[in-house]
Amino acid sequence: MDVELDDLRALLVLAETLHFGRAADRLNVSQPALSKRIRRMEARIGGPLLVRGYRDVQLTEAGRLLASRSRHLLVEASATLALTERAARGEAGLLRIGFGIASIFGLLPDVVQRFRRAHPDVQLHLRDMSTPDQIDALVRGEIDVGFIRHRAADDRLQMRHVLDERLVAALGPRSRWNARAGLRSVASEPFIIIARSRSASFYDHVLSVCAAAGFAPRIVQEADELFTVVSLVRAGLGVSLVPRSAALMRLPGARFYELGMPAAAWNIALAWHRDSDRVPLVRRFVDAVPAAPVSPGRGVRRRG
Repeated sequence: MDVELDDLRALLVLAETLHFGRAADRLNVSQPALSKRIRRMEARIGGPLLVRGYRDVQLTEAGRLLASRSRHLLVEASATLALTERAARGEAGLLRIGFGIASIFGLLPDVVQRFRRAHPDVQLHLRDMSTPDQIDALVRGEIDVGFIRHRAADDRLQMRHVLDERLVAALGPRSRWNARAGLRSVASEPFIIIARSRSASFYDHVLSVCAAAGFAPRIVQEADELFTVVSLVRAGLGVSLVPRSAALMRLPGARFYELGMPAAAWNIALAWHRDSDRVPLVRRFVDAVPAAPVSPGRGVRRRG
């Protein structure tokens, strides 16, 4: 027979009152019921917890030890129950979030900061992943939500459009931009782009936009991080096509220009598994992510 929390609570009240009658009153039980509960604990432990006198009781060493530990156990049990109840309401727990290159500057930081302030008991685990990897992880249940390219549909996922993004040209201090020629004005420049191994969809998008402008880029350097790409551009080692949100890095010497090409645009969607649609924590996060308005982005220059 296991000792229950109510047993520990009864012993703790007895330790505080040292009187069966007063302890029974505080516990809202009869004295015989309280005595039976204590005897049951003593049988389970294999020795007396109390020395019963005519008017009061005294704790044995075993009783003092168990009462002392009981206080901590009851506090911890109460806190655990409260946290579990909050988790059932979507106010606590672990949320695993996938994200890609385009969402790291323009959307994710603000969303995460606001959600953390509103739900401090939720642990957020962020994973930098490409769109195909996010879709696979969502299907396998390895992440709970993800920020993916909207056109990458999967019937097993729910999606909501949250960000309009597009590629812009990133130039260093010595590269020249011709507003009328647009992207073609840097066709002969060396290009620095995100590696295909880092994001195949982003890499292919850059090549397709260059093809739409009538040229194939001369790629001299690939990098895994957007910050590295823009840093190399500002150092004068080449030009690049980056998400317009990269302008938010505000690196001195880096200039960003709108392309004015429909092919440069794409949508970011918040995605989650259909089976998770009724999971309270997932729903809270989904509801906390607004659809972002379309805007050119701070620090990006228009073509004209």
